Amino acid sequence: MSIYVTVGALDAARSNTFYDAVLATIGWNQHAEFSGWRAYSEGGVGDGFVLWVCQPFNGEPATAGNGSMVGFKVKSPIEVDAFYQTALAHGGTDEGAPNSRLQYGPQWYAAYVRDPSGNKLAVVFNG
Repeated sequence: MSIYVTVGALDAARSNTFYDAVLATIGWNQHAEFSGWRAYSEGGVGDGFVLWVCQPFNGEPATAGNGSMVGFKVKSPIEVDAFYQTALAHGGTDEGAPNSRLQYGPQWYAAYVRDPSGNKLAVVFNG
């Protein structure tokens, strides 16, 4: 089993549309799916870190974790920009536009968004 994280989905179809589009901007694709769950990985091969988008197992409503965030490392500032713009175009909300974050180092270029269910995502180039 790979290292993974799960984020809850209030509306699986809407969340899947969001993640299909946003993750494609950084070379990630779906590699597995079953009743209410969809898995994404770099290149869609299922190796390495995996993101699962799912309806909560306990049947309770999905909620965003306070202080929780999933961060994706990318290969260029262009991928940061594309991820951010695609997120906003697919129902995501702004949590910090693409910009250099000098407090984290001279090469730290990042953006922050929330998915349609409120889960916070970061996309970071640290060249």
